[in-house]
Amino acid sequence: MTIAAASTRPQRAEGRGHLAARLLDGRTRIRELYQEGAAKIRLPDTFDVSMEAVIINTAGGLTGGDRMDWSVVAGAGTKIDVTTQACEKIYKASTGTAEVTTRIKVGPRARVDWLPQETILFDRASLFRRLDVDLDENAEFLAVEAVLLGRKAMGEAVETGLFRDRWRIRRPGRLIHAEELKLSEGISALAARQAVLGGQVAFATLLYTGPLAEAYLGKVRPLVEGLMGGASAWNDKLVVRLAAADGFSLRKILIPVISTLRNGAPVPKVWNL
Repeated sequence: MTIAAASTRPQRAEGRGHLAARLLDGRTRIRELYQEGAAKIRLPDTFDVSMEAVIINTAGGLTGGDRMDWSVVAGAGTKIDVTTQACEKIYKASTGTAEVTTRIKVGPRARVDWLPQETILFDRASLFRRLDVDLDENAEFLAVEAVLLGRKAMGEAVETGLFRDRWRIRRPGRLIHAEELKLSEGISALAARQAVLGGQVAFATLLYTGPLAEAYLGKVRPLVEGLMGGASAWNDKLVVRLAAADGFSLRKILIPVISTLRNGAPVPKVWNL
């Protein structure tokens, strides 16, 4: 009995969700919807031309060896806001690395806003996350990714672990933005460095690419002035980096910045302070 228990492979969470949309009668409508395993997609009612998609990991979090795969295809003229039901929790990994892959394709005159809520890393978590985006020449795309190194209010800290984040944004076919982030081993010591996070435990990157990048810059910079972070725009691309003492402080900054990059539209309904 002891030998059999020791040789049993731990159960792993796996899921795959796919959403494709088309424009029909002036509104964004479902063309394809597929969900498998722990991946679920829900579509709350909207009252304009856009579609809101809430992606859900029914496993309630991820640990080493778990796999989640999401894909979104926005057809010509559509608008899709994609968010998560809650913060994604990445728990201690006894073995292996959790992997989350997101692929997004945005067609002519379409826009996708990728707005997941924060990812919370626990001590000794291990996560490799990928975001691959293919844009039409005149498509718009907004991405927000926020990370918390533990929950400060709960007295949690991330001493060690692994977090890799890889972004590749192409328009059309040519690479216009690439990111590679890696935090590993002595994460708390690394985050304490002034050139990294300066002791902050919550951080975020926002990327907008489209014709309004330069116009947005003048509106975003006053929102982050005096904070740990900044904003830059070039070649129809705007990038914002932010860091804060905790998740609540970060969200108070993020929400007005996201709203500004959405022409004043609020964050998705599942977000809250």
